[in-house]
Amino acid sequence: MTLPITVTESCAARLAAIAKAEGARKNLRVAVLGGGCSGFSYEFTLEDDAAEDDLVLPAGEAAVLIDPVSLPFLSGSKIDFRNELIGARFAIDNPNATSSCGCGTSFSI
Repeated sequence: MTLPITVTESCAARLAAIAKAEGARKNLRVAVLGGGCSGFSYEFTLEDDAAEDDLVLPAGEAAVLIDPVSLPFLSGSKIDFRNELIGARFAIDNPNATSSCGCGTSFSI
């Protein structure tokens, strides 16, 4: 069963700031790749357009794009933007992850 994926206001605000700086709307693609220190890793990229089979989640004036292969790994997740002492970054709160690395970019299920 696929649970809803949410996008925080902080994520939407960061995408709006990127669009303002770039002069054009940018969507955030979130993908899950094999590898990383915990088995899987997140990849974040900025893209202009969605692919035909993407899940498109509204994020203010932009969107978060998730491909069908990554979708089951992200079920029930919250996509956020955090500005912390260690740096500013997009982050995932993933209820499917049984463990993750210290920086939060890789995880295991």
